[in-house]
Amino acid sequence: MSTFRSIVFSSVIAGFIVGLIVTAAQQFGTVPLILKAEVYEKAAEHKHEAAASPQVVLVHDAADHDHGAEAWEPKDGLERNLYTAGANILTAIGFALLLGGFFAVRSGATGEPISWHEGLMWGLAGFAVFTIAPSLGLPPELPGVPAAPLLSRQIWWITAVLATAAGLGLIVFRRSAPAAIAGVALIMLPHLIGAPELEHVETNVPSSLSHQFVVAVTLTSLVFWALLGSLTSTAFAYFDRPASA
Repeated sequence: MSTFRSIVFSSVIAGFIVGLIVTAAQQFGTVPLILKAEVYEKAAEHKHEAAASPQVVLVHDAADHDHGAEAWEPKDGLERNLYTAGANILTAIGFALLLGGFFAVRSGATGEPISWHEGLMWGLAGFAVFTIAPSLGLPPELPGVPAAPLLSRQIWWITAVLATAAGLGLIVFRRSAPAAIAGVALIMLPHLIGAPELEHVETNVPSSLSHQFVVAVTLTSLVFWALLGSLTSTAFAYFDRPASA
């Protein structure tokens, strides 16, 4: 089988499996915390609307108007879970394609098949790049918790990801003291600049709930990347083996 088809087949299979597993894990970890936070968020919105409107009739009219202008969102229950599963599967396939490309280059350079434990190490590297590094400056946030403007957060997040990936690449692949120093400097640079944040944050979401959410998201992401690296490498090695084998 051609290398391109091996990348695609292994990524789709691994991404589908990992997406389903992570969706199941989220039902016990992050989803209950999000639902609790949404209760606090809706309570704060109702309180704000009541304080802003002097008449009950006006509040009712405004609520009807806002309800009609709200963006569509899936209903709670099965529909919401299906959309979550679909998003997780697509995300997993996308990252698996990225890993599959690295595996193809690695296998082509060494002439040896990729092992599952080597894939696991690549997965843990993805966990460090896409979860640990950005979360140090921008931890996962629950609904109802104010945050800095979206564009500035996106720019910082992308910067942190690229700097961490480049820094780890210098440390692991160049294997020299100057490269290691440059790699560490690149990894630290976004955090020295500082992530965008609000000066004053007012929310009725308990801090303990936010802490639990950060832990749950981090653990779920660890499972995601560990499984994705292992399964993608195993599937790629299977599909990319010589026809004679």
